[in-house]
Amino acid sequence: LEEAAATGKVAEIFADIKRTKNIDFVPAFWRTLAVHPLELELVWTTLKRLMHPEAEGRTGLLDARTREIIAVAV
Repeated sequence: LEEAAATGKVAEIFADIKRTKNIDFVPAFWRTLAVHPLELELVWTTLKRLMHPEAEGRTGLLDARTREIIAVAV
């Protein structure tokens, strides 16, 4: 799903992804999941909780960059 075509809940999640990750585009992984909005929401909510604890007011044990590097390596 192209970012420009996103509406409703998908558009909200796309905006949250960009805001949380401090990026100006929605990566292909998330756009692919968006064809199934419920799965997109579930995966994003779960991943956000694990990878971006600061977004929920928690302090992570590792800095954001280190978490991303580990995620890419895994």
